[in-house]
Amino acid sequence: MPHPFLSDEWIEEAHAIRAELQETSPALDHPVRMNLVVTEIPFGDGSLEAHMDTTGGEIDIDKGHVEDADLKVTLDYQTAKAILVDRNPQAGVQAFMAGKIRVEGDMAKLMGIVQTTPPGEHVDQVTERLRAITE
Repeated sequence: MPHPFLSDEWIEEAHAIRAELQETSPALDHPVRMNLVVTEIPFGDGSLEAHMDTTGGEIDIDKGHVEDADLKVTLDYQTAKAILVDRNPQAGVQAFMAGKIRVEGDMAKLMGIVQTTPPGEHVDQVTERLRAITE
């Protein structure tokens, strides 16, 4: 059953998918700790604090901010969903150029994670599964 992106239910199912597919996950060699502020969410109080952490070798997305983050990215819900669920980098570029994405901190870390996310069957499988659980 689909859930709103970044809702408690969505995060729980995304963690289950990651755990299930962890053995086939290619390791990421670009560690980054990124805090996210997602605005215009269709549930809750209008914005949500989350983070993405790749220091463990894989992409971990969860609610709340982490200490000692390399950067903080503020973006709207639809853009976050397009980038993280639909894997549409063009949506990110367009939003950034339009001023809809604000970055504070190490921009090189952000560019590095964009450029080093490995393409392939595993990423396609994760993307397909995330799309299936997302409203």
